[in-house]
Amino acid sequence: MPRTRRQLVGHGALLIFAGGVIGFGFLFFLIGRIELWPIPGSIDYQLPGTYDAWRMAHMEAIVNGALLWITAAALPLLPFSAIGQRRTGLCMIVVAWTIVVASMLDPLFADSRGLAAGGPVTNNLAFGLFYVGVGLVMIVMAVVAWKSLFGRDADTDPPAATRESA
Repeated sequence: MPRTRRQLVGHGALLIFAGGVIGFGFLFFLIGRIELWPIPGSIDYQLPGTYDAWRMAHMEAIVNGALLWITAAALPLLPFSAIGQRRTGLCMIVVAWTIVVASMLDPLFADSRGLAAGGPVTNNLAFGLFYVGVGLVMIVMAVVAWKSLFGRDADTDPPAATRESA
């Protein structure tokens, strides 16, 4: 498997693993204490955040990990050179991690949803990460759509000079 596809699969697995770790945080938030059966004892501590923030952080990690696996599977189908495929893969890895890290700030720190700039530094960090991730994914998807729908297919389309002479 080419290196870029291995990186996408590996980062996807790390993100899904992170989703599991965040899921434990979500569980501890829901039960109001840190407790793992069959390990004896528990720590009475209510984790910060809200139900929606924990659920979102948990699901963002799982969905973005799966998105990287889908990208790895689709990469050979994209109408890009090897360099273009590598850039697309690396951009999607950056997108996935920025969105997951930004989503994780909301349940851990008050007023850190990242929907607008301002407020605590953790909110500004989340906003900046979302800004990078969302902007980058929109650019990548626009290029993929354009090249897939309107680009010349090197396998079937003759070069422009050959089409004009025919």
